[in-house]
Amino acid sequence: MKYSVFALFLLVPFVLLAQQSSADVFWETLSAQCGKAFIGEVLEAPVDDDFRNHELVMHILSCDDKVINIPFFVGDDRSRTWILTRKGDRIELKHDHRHEDGTEDEVTMYGGTSTSTGLETLQTFPADQETADLIPAAASNIWWIEVVPDEYYTYNLRRIGTDRYFSIRFSFEDETEIPPPAWGWE
Repeated sequence: MKYSVFALFLLVPFVLLAQQSSADVFWETLSAQCGKAFIGEVLEAPVDDDFRNHELVMHILSCDDKVINIPFFVGDDRSRTWILTRKGDRIELKHDHRHEDGTEDEVTMYGGTSTSTGLETLQTFPADQETADLIPAAASNIWWIEVVPDEYYTYNLRRIGTDRYFSIRFSFEDETEIPPPAWGWE
C-alpha cells in the first residue's frame, strides 16, 4: 500500500502539468479552424460605421503555439489583421493596420493583454498603455473574443464610459473561399 501511495504522490505533479488552462482550450479551439475563412455579420455597430454595407470575411491565416494571425476584410479593404500572441498563460490581442501598399498605418498595433486565463470560450483584452498613448480616447477600450467550438467566433469592442459598442460574428458554418492576402502580408 505504501508503494501505491508513493507512486501516486510522484504522479500528482505530472497530472497537474497535463491540465489545460482556459487560455489553452481557447487557443486550441481557435487553432482548429486554422486555414479557413468565414463570412461575418454585424451584430452591433455605431451608427456611423460602414461595416454593415460590406461583406465581412475573416481568414484564420496561420496558427502555432505562440501566434495566431487573422486578417479581417471589410469589402475590398484588406487593411486589418488581428494578431493573437501567447504571453505565458495570457493572450495578447493586437490590431495590425496597413495601407494598400503594405506600409503600416499611423494607428496600428493597439490592443491589450488578458488579465487572467479567461474562460475556455471567452478572452478579454483591456486596452494597454501603448493603446492609451496611441489613441487616448481608446484608453477605456475592452475587447473580447468568443470562440464556441463548431459554432462561431465573435469579436467585440466596448469603450467604457461611452455608448461605443461593436460586435461582429463569424459562423463556422459560413465557410468561404480563401481571400487574397491582407495588405502587407503578401
